[in-house]
Amino acid sequence: MSGSTATSTIDRSDKPGHIGVILLVAGLLVGAAVALGFIANEWAQPLILALLAILSVVGVFGLFAYAIGLIQFAGRAARNDLTKTVVDEADDGIVVTEGENDIVYANAAYLKLAGATGANDLKPVGRLLTGRADVSEAIYRLAAAARENRRLVEEVRLEPALNGRGEVGWYRVRVAPVRRETTTATLWTVSDVTPERERQENAFQELQHAIDYLDHAPAGFVSIDADGEVSYLNATLSSWLDFDLARFGSGGLHLDDICTPAAAALIQAIRGQPGDVRVEVLDVDLKRRNGAPLPVRLHHQVAFGQDGRAGPSRTLVLNRAAGEAGADSGSDAEVRFARFFHSTPMAIATVDKAGAILRSNAAFARLVPAGVQAATIQDLVAPGSGLDKAIAETMEGHPGASPLDVTLNGEDGRSARLYLSPVAASEDSDGERAIVYALETTAERKLRDNMDQAGKMQAVGQLAGGIAHDFNNVLQVIINASEFLLASHRPTDPSFPDIMQIKQNAYRAAALVRQLLAFSRRQTLRPQVLELGEVLSDLSLMLKRVVADKVTLDVRQGRDLWPVKADLGQLEQVIVNLAVNARDAMPDGGKLTVRTRNVPRDDCKGFGHDSLPADDYVLLEVEDTGSGIPQEHLDKIFEPFFTTKEVGKGTGLGLSMVYGIVKQTGGYVFVDSTIGKGTAFQIFLPRHVPSEEEVAAEAAAREAPKKLAADHTGAGVILLVEDEDAVRALNARMLVSRGYTVHEAASGVEALDIFLQNDGKIDLVVSDVVMPEMDGPTLLGELRKRNPNTKVVFVSGYAEEAFRKNLPEGEGFHFLPKPFTMKQLVETVKAAMG
Repeated sequence: MSGSTATSTIDRSDKPGHIGVILLVAGLLVGAAVALGFIANEWAQPLILALLAILSVVGVFGLFAYAIGLIQFAGRAARNDLTKTVVDEADDGIVVTEGENDIVYANAAYLKLAGATGANDLKPVGRLLTGRADVSEAIYRLAAAARENRRLVEEVRLEPALNGRGEVGWYRVRVAPVRRETTTATLWTVSDVTPERERQENAFQELQHAIDYLDHAPAGFVSIDADGEVSYLNATLSSWLDFDLARFGSGGLHLDDICTPAAAALIQAIRGQPGDVRVEVLDVDLKRRNGAPLPVRLHHQVAFGQDGRAGPSRTLVLNRAAGEAGADSGSDAEVRFARFFHSTPMAIATVDKAGAILRSNAAFARLVPAGVQAATIQDLVAPGSGLDKAIAETMEGHPGASPLDVTLNGEDGRSARLYLSPVAASEDSDGERAIVYALETTAERKLRDNMDQAGKMQAVGQLAGGIAHDFNNVLQVIINASEFLLASHRPTDPSFPDIMQIKQNAYRAAALVRQLLAFSRRQTLRPQVLELGEVLSDLSLMLKRVVADKVTLDVRQGRDLWPVKADLGQLEQVIVNLAVNARDAMPDGGKLTVRTRNVPRDDCKGFGHDSLPADDYVLLEVEDTGSGIPQEHLDKIFEPFFTTKEVGKGTGLGLSMVYGIVKQTGGYVFVDSTIGKGTAFQIFLPRHVPSEEEVAAEAAAREAPKKLAADHTGAGVILLVEDEDAVRALNARMLVSRGYTVHEAASGVEALDIFLQNDGKIDLVVSDVVMPEMDGPTLLGELRKRNPNTKVVFVSGYAEEAFRKNLPEGEGFHFLPKPFTMKQLVETVKAAMG
């Protein structure tokens, strides 16, 4: 041990040599020589002399080496005196322990902290630092780390401080393992950080006082970042706005929560160059928690970083409400004007001769696209609007005769209507030469465009419906004439196949007419049990014509497809619409793939659609290799009037109709698209499971005995009303050939006259629906006035529901859709006559 005072160190880490060991070895050697001396024989004498000579040489050499310092009596481990001196003189208390708190080293600083006078009263760190429960927990964690050879740092607070240094002491304790040759020791470091903590507490107290002064200052303070988040709000301003800081806290509010829309627009419209510091004085209205306005003046300071992004603002808020401190009566008019100026929905700005914006209100700030700094009025407007000419005329003192409709810069296609008014130059005008008034017309323009588009679609639908109606009459003549020809020709006749071709192609044309009627919404669509594979096969020829020559059509049918219940016209419309969109997405050519397959309920989760219930479906996929749909548009493609096509090339109704048809059928539609790779639509139609009634009806139909040929002859008086002469003549010929007496009328008025001439003794009226002068429903109403029991069969290329709304509720009649065959006509007539 090298010392025992409080200012020395305790070091048991080394085991130094001792002079007694050397004396013992020397004594043993001398004893051996004496023992040999007792052996008095001739051969022992040389050994004794040699041993004594060796001892004398070794002794002289050892004394000489010790004298010059070559040999020292030290421990086995060489000691680094510089390192030990640094540790001995360190300001922090350092202790090295082995085993269970066995101290092998302690420097002077630790002895001083512990108040120890020697090794006997020296305590390890665990027993030295005692106090409250949190101190015990910290010491426990440090001891556990020491046992596990881990590093750990803890801070403890002692009352009183160690060695009587004060009422309170803060200590930072570190523990770390020390690797030795055979064992691992533990290094404990105890640092007195009481002065540091006192400085921090003093600084915190000063900060608390500063915050308290700032919170209760007679003015408001607020800080707003570039995203509109309120990062600081003092107590004065929060009380003005009726916000409880304890409830909302810093960062819990947004600019829109404390500002009116006009004030928020003005604040967020402030732009600056990189490195600029802008200070703006704004007279605006803030918004209380209940929505009531609060007139204030903002001294708004914003610093811009090197990237041009605005940093958190430092904003002073002065209350301009009547009766508040700082709101003098002389400024009432100024406050009222500022509130009026910034609250008006019309955007107002003053510009100089070059068009530079000098002053503007909040509505004008909202016209500026986000992220754009509009220095001139020209920066706000898209090129080619004629603004430069209008400004030049205004500067000359000639106000524009009419407003100027312009498109605003930006990608959102906003528009506005500008009014320019000249300002007489004066000394205090600050260069103002014109006032620009602007009204945003984006919503009005979109509404007008949508109405124009809807009107165009209605006109196209009416045109398609009219064409389909007239075309149905032509097809009716062709079909009826071909039937008469087939009736007069035998199958062996050379002309028979040609007549059959005429009839079959007439039916194909009738299918096209159905699609026109479906497009014009004149056809009431009726669901029926369908085989999707058969529908797709019948439609494939039309799809090849739709997709044009540059696009390859690949139809892949699944095996044993389940039946679905849908309207045939609706389903065809869905497929054709998707094919047309795919074709437009591949102007340079590509591949259109249409696939069908069954999807059992267990496979539904594999598609990853959360809104798809687990059930059995028939999947229809329409996939193209086109340009794809941008991700931001995928959520909008099914919205009415939304289109990504150029103006005039898309209605925006196609996909919305697809969505509506699929949903009405009870199915689901999903879309997946990748830019540059293509788009895939997935349509899930529910599997149709026949009900017990349907199964029974089908079984009865199969088991029913084969009916004999129906008797299509009859007797009775029929009034045939048809405005198309050829159709009327052929229909009359059919009925006469079956034994009926037929009166023909070319219009509803003529039919009414014939009905009166026959005193109402008409067994059945067969009437077209769409006719000049008097349509079918009107004719039915007039006939029922004369004879309430009159029986009517309506014939029309439109669906029954298309004109039923024009009839009284509960009105009974039969319906026969055009085009029809002779057999369908006589069967309907006989059924109606009963």
